[in-house]
Amino acid sequence: MRLRTVLATLTAGLAAATCLTAAGPASANSTGDNACSPAVSIDRFSDALDKTTYQGTFVGNFSALAVDRDGSLAALEDRSSLFGLDPRTLRPASAVHLADEKGADLDSEGLVIDRDGTRLITSETEPSVRRYSRDGRILDRLPVPSSLLVAPAGRATSNQTFEGLTLLPGGRTLLASMEYAISGDSAGIVRFQTWRRHHGRFELAAQYAYRTDAGLGVPEVQATPDGRLLVLERGFTAGVGNTVRLYLADPRHVTDTSGIENLTGQADVHLIKKTLLTDIATCPSLGATAKQPQPNPLLDNIEGMTITGHDRAGRLRVLLVSDDNQNPAQTTRFYYLRVRTS
Repeated sequence: MRLRTVLATLTAGLAAATCLTAAGPASANSTGDNACSPAVSIDRFSDALDKTTYQGTFVGNFSALAVDRDGSLAALEDRSSLFGLDPRTLRPASAVHLADEKGADLDSEGLVIDRDGTRLITSETEPSVRRYSRDGRILDRLPVPSSLLVAPAGRATSNQTFEGLTLLPGGRTLLASMEYAISGDSAGIVRFQTWRRHHGRFELAAQYAYRTDAGLGVPEVQATPDGRLLVLERGFTAGVGNTVRLYLADPRHVTDTSGIENLTGQADVHLIKKTLLTDIATCPSLGATAKQPQPNPLLDNIEGMTITGHDRAGRLRVLLVSDDNQNPAQTTRFYYLRVRTS
């Protein structure tokens, strides 16, 4: 979702966007001492792609990341393009335009690369989950519960639906996270919808509930190797800046909420339990600068996340990216984290 901010409109900042001529971290520090919390540290960040273009296409607006089968990095922008990036330099190597069945652009937010190389991509305006070939052809469209559709067809608000998408270990269960609550549910309780693979197709399965911190939404969710979830929570306050927190959540032993019309904090509904890993504002700034007020100049509108591997100590290597909304007062920034989940 493109967060509304009190910022200057797009002017000369876009005109200055040029093709990427160099890539690499804007700040690099791999000492292992850059602790954000006991569970999370940051190695470095990179602004290499900020306000750049690739073959005439603006590079930015990133809403999701995934590691492709060949080891390259896939970066989804919310204005209907999917980029292939070099995992070391971030240099773009490809760009594929995406569209719906009528040829219209998507508000593309969530990304999973399936085991056969197909792309599962959400759009938050309907919402929808579609399967695409590597070259951008629609292969399939997954069913969505009527209650999660945008009003008046359902109870969701446009641009507040499927933001996160992840495939659970084993590859049989797909999970999408709503960004905000649907009408009739208490504020802060968001629904996580799952699908189970059956004879090669994903069919509707259980639904779970997750409570965000006050005023925050869920822009991304990623499954860890043990079946738990990394959940990003994010918000924005004009004149103050972004709030971005990383949680570890456990979707096991919780209530299937697919048959519950209204979630209002019922005692017999077991929500997904979560544990705070870090508030990104507590990370060392590493020399980063911000173009607008921020609690920490390292912060921006962080929206995408993927797990790229693990280090020798067993910590997950987690890559985050911010959505600059194609706005001169925001930055496309990649964040390289190490996350301990045990």
